[in-house]
Amino acid sequence: MTVWDRPEPPTQPVPLDRERIVAAAIALADEGGLEAVSMRKVAARLDAGPMRLYRYVSTKEELFDLMVDEVQAEMLPEEQPADWREALSALAHRTRRTTLRHEWLADLLGGRPALGPNGLAMTEATLAALDDLADVNTVMRAVETVSAYFIGAIRREIANLRAERATGLSKHDWQRAHGPRVTGLLATGRFPALAKAVYDGTDVDAETTFTTGLDWVLDAVAAKLTRPTA
Repeated sequence: MTVWDRPEPPTQPVPLDRERIVAAAIALADEGGLEAVSMRKVAARLDAGPMRLYRYVSTKEELFDLMVDEVQAEMLPEEQPADWREALSALAHRTRRTTLRHEWLADLLGGRPALGPNGLAMTEATLAALDDLADVNTVMRAVETVSAYFIGAIRREIANLRAERATGLSKHDWQRAHGPRVTGLLATGRFPALAKAVYDGTDVDAETTFTTGLDWVLDAVAAKLTRPTA
């Protein structure tokens, strides 16, 4: 039985329910990452005894599942796009924006699917967008391929943001700090392809990089969804 199927305990003198527990856990994670979330810290934020929380949520893993499902509500489309490509693109961008608001989500994306109401609704909307375009196996591979791209891209972006905070160096600060060494290595002539990328390549922002890569993946998926002519 999942946490969503298990009934909540009767109301106690001090109000407590899963909704309040999850909201407190998300607030802690937004402030300090997943490592800042524990049953003890959530209980302290709610001014409740830690053991009371276990009547509502059995484990920290269940709590993480509830947290993910709660923020997945931010990824649900207000209106289902008619075009499959628009639907998958919107999902990718909503997931990116949601993860930038809740950076801890990057650590939980891509795991086993939870069975919460928002997660199920998001999966249903995504699969429904491609339902009439190909057989079910092709549709599932298409969704998996697009998801693998944007989850990986989002995780990389969040990792870079964390590195900037940890070192105090922005991307350009880091490049300037390591520029002399890189220039010396490229001058040896041993890395011609890298030299071309460094000297001739165009530096773009994270959103442009994300959108360009997503468009390329969607182009490849479109080719697989096109039914062969007789």
